[in-house]
Amino acid sequence: MAIKLINTNSEIGAGTRGSSLGIAAVKIASINMGSDYFHKYPIEYVPDNNHLLYEENRTPFAKNIKGIRDVYERHAEAVKKVIENGDFPLVLSADHATAGSTIAGLKMAAPNEKIGVIWIDAHADLHSPYTSPSGNVHGMPLATALAENNLVEQINDVTGEAREEWDKMKNIGGISPKITPKELVFFGVRDAEQPELNLMERLNIKNYKVEETRYRGLTACLKETTEKLNHCDKIYISFDVDSLDCDLISKGTGTPVSKGFDPQEAIDIISGFIDTNKLCCIEFVEVNPTLDNKKNKMAETAFHVLNQITPKIEQKL
Repeated sequence: MAIKLINTNSEIGAGTRGSSLGIAAVKIASINMGSDYFHKYPIEYVPDNNHLLYEENRTPFAKNIKGIRDVYERHAEAVKKVIENGDFPLVLSADHATAGSTIAGLKMAAPNEKIGVIWIDAHADLHSPYTSPSGNVHGMPLATALAENNLVEQINDVTGEAREEWDKMKNIGGISPKITPKELVFFGVRDAEQPELNLMERLNIKNYKVEETRYRGLTACLKETTEKLNHCDKIYISFDVDSLDCDLISKGTGTPVSKGFDPQEAIDIISGFIDTNKLCCIEFVEVNPTLDNKKNKMAETAFHVLNQITPKIEQKL
């Protein structure tokens, strides 16, 4: 088994422009640090539909959803193929919308296995077109994986193309839901909206806030999570760089939030789940160099985390 990189530059799920340049910015950071990282591993590029940014949006409650669903299918197939070839998918994505299709690809490759999801993020990403105040689909990937409309919190009348494409996204691979709430754990969520918070409470989804990991100790939080996900066959990690403290690092991400993790804490969280020997995929998302107030600092930090955890993954392969 070897690492294979999957590069998806789709940014049509985000509310701000520029994340399609994020992976290139990470590669530039690696070059500037004298690293040959991106020459060491094969890369598969998933075609995006970013041209839709120049076209009229017909689905305000789920912007560009038809194009995103198309990317979902391509991305899920790419993940599935890497696993079926016996390799480890290390995913680098622009906006976070595609994470739902990463989970889909993992499930398509192993339909009978339970996938535990570690979501390291400032946001819960549990909205659906029925609840989203913005219509940005990068706030909805977990709802596709959970097949959750959250109609209890409905504020939007979703019909026609938006409803049809949303239902297709939830059912990619013919498996719905892909995960259940007991297979999902958050780390670092601190900017969720009320419909998401209410859903987390109803579904009993644990969120380890930054301050909890510090005052209780990360070791205790990782131990609890590992025990909670003991029934899972595999673990997938989604690492959104906005989980990091934007005041400490930079604002080089679409939705920066203060009081997040520092880079070493992110490395320690990820390393803790690598040590379970169940890690089947990790994804890095939402670097946006056009928003960076410190040159390319967010991309440099993302690469630092990536470069630190990759040897640990290789040791387990």
